[in-house]
Amino acid sequence: MIYQQPSKSFISALGVDVGSKRIGLAGCDGTGLIATGITTIERKSFVEDVEKIQQIVNERQVQILVVGLPYSMDGSIGFQARHVQKFAARLADALKLPLEYMDERLTSHQAEQLLIAENRSPSRNKGLIDRKAAALILQQWLDARRN
Repeated sequence: MIYQQPSKSFISALGVDVGSKRIGLAGCDGTGLIATGITTIERKSFVEDVEKIQQIVNERQVQILVVGLPYSMDGSIGFQARHVQKFAARLADALKLPLEYMDERLTSHQAEQLLIAENRSPSRNKGLIDRKAAALILQQWLDARRN
């Protein structure tokens, strides 16, 4: 039997899918291998959003925020991506956590496809799409970190 030492120590990360109406949140399991959706926050005000996210950060002992950045299809940072960066920077500052970005192009589409495969209506499950998109963002980060 060959013992392989883990390349990176486990870290508790929070995946964040920032939208104009909702924020999807995802966490990882104790091994740092699998990301799952936690909840979706209906956006109210920055202060209220931070309070809700802070509760999750405290409960899960989160050490880093992994925020999906919606690059344009050509790889450039457009209006929406700059808006997300501004929000994410304020959020990381308010939570006193480090911040990393992951390319989130097509994660919402992938999340919708997952719902369709489960025979669920994407139009009736917007919050679930945001949560699944956050899990896809976090999973990409976990996979990249492992490799």
